Amino acid sequence: MERRISVDELADAVMENLMAYADLASSDVKKAVRKAGNTARKEIESGAPRDTGAYAKSWAVKTTKESSSTLQVTVHSKNRYQIAHLLEHGHAKRGGGRVAARPHISSAEETAAEQLERDIERSLKNG
Repeated sequence: MERRISVDELADAVMENLMAYADLASSDVKKAVRKAGNTARKEIESGAPRDTGAYAKSWAVKTTKESSSTLQVTVHSKNRYQIAHLLEHGHAKRGGGRVAARPHISSAEETAAEQLERDIERSLKNG
């Protein structure tokens, strides 16, 4: 679309187009953040130690902060949060010795971060 403007209106026209691009980019980034949060939750659920399965099923994604241009999500264990770090890093037994670590959160975090980076890059390149 061709639009003729004077030199005096150039700054306003450029700013208008930049604001339109920022709105499109922020919505794409928000979609990518939601998708990465869900990916992290699914990865944690699949890699979590299973005794009864309650710990694996307790993981959820919560929107922590959202504004017109930003989105922050938190992946957390709803009711088994007390044991998440003990399973991830291992812990000492009461009578001596240690329980081996069962890392499942850090790998999911890395996978989600890589996916988020790829999705944002792809959406910004493709428009």
